[in-house]
Amino acid sequence: MPSATPAIQTDALCKHWGAVRANDEVTLEVAPGEVFGYLGPNGAGKTTTLRLLLDLLRPTSGSAFVLGEDVRAAGARLRRQVGYLPGEMYLWRRMDADATFRLMDRLRGGGGEHLARARQLASRLRLSPTSSVGRMSKGNRQKVGLCLAFMHEPQVLVLDEPTSGLDPLMQAEFHAMVDEARSRGATALVSSHVLAEVEQVADRVGIIRQGRIVTVDSVSGLKERAPRRVRLRLGTGAAAAAVASELDALDGVDAVAAGPGDPPGSLRFLVRGGIDGFVKVIARHEVADLEVHEADLESIFLDHYRDQPGGGA
Repeated sequence: MPSATPAIQTDALCKHWGAVRANDEVTLEVAPGEVFGYLGPNGAGKTTTLRLLLDLLRPTSGSAFVLGEDVRAAGARLRRQVGYLPGEMYLWRRMDADATFRLMDRLRGGGGEHLARARQLASRLRLSPTSSVGRMSKGNRQKVGLCLAFMHEPQVLVLDEPTSGLDPLMQAEFHAMVDEARSRGATALVSSHVLAEVEQVADRVGIIRQGRIVTVDSVSGLKERAPRRVRLRLGTGAAAAAVASELDALDGVDAVAAGPGDPPGSLRFLVRGGIDGFVKVIARHEVADLEVHEADLESIFLDHYRDQPGGGA
């Protein structure tokens, strides 16, 4: 029977530097075996949350728990049970990848099984274990970091921008590694700017904005609540005008207008919630063309930032 204790939990977690509120009452729960996507632009507070979870930063207030333990009380003992990939990774540049794996195996108290696992992962990621870390490309250093995070098969993975520098083939291999970890019951918190990646691997998504969580939901739940974009072309301009008037009166339909450069009889609009109302309206007219675009995670994410400076129109 699955554990009722969250694998990751924060309660009103705050981290302030003077007037800067990097995390402002962040409250999250991530269930055992769940992959949780953590989204936000640079400076939103994602990395701060991850560092607080690992006790690499101390909170201004609030609390954080991993595997049911207070991270401040457990400290380094708990970190040995977590696989962590930082967004800015610093490795021993004069060592090769294999020497780095051997060192981490000893530090974690492994008897060699962690080292064997790291070598297997390096092979999967097409990483030469004898290459000097200091001479590696960004992508190869990222592969070393992934091997270090996954090598001891931890119950919790905390991954900050995990596919940065990886080519599409290696990104697919990373997705497979996450799926394998989930299948053995591990939990992953994945912070990323690559929205399509989070959409592919995550069970639920949290969006953080200016240090505060603005929404948490499943990917499917977010999509259901997000507006569909509709492009409609009717037989005549008169029909379009009549339909526009009817659509404007419907709840859940917004921004009914012709798009720039659209042919006569065209309308574009957003539909939130069910589509039954607008379908019944247009069914009374001759429809020449109809396109309905479901929202993807990127459009949902941007919708939370449109009223912020630089957030888009």
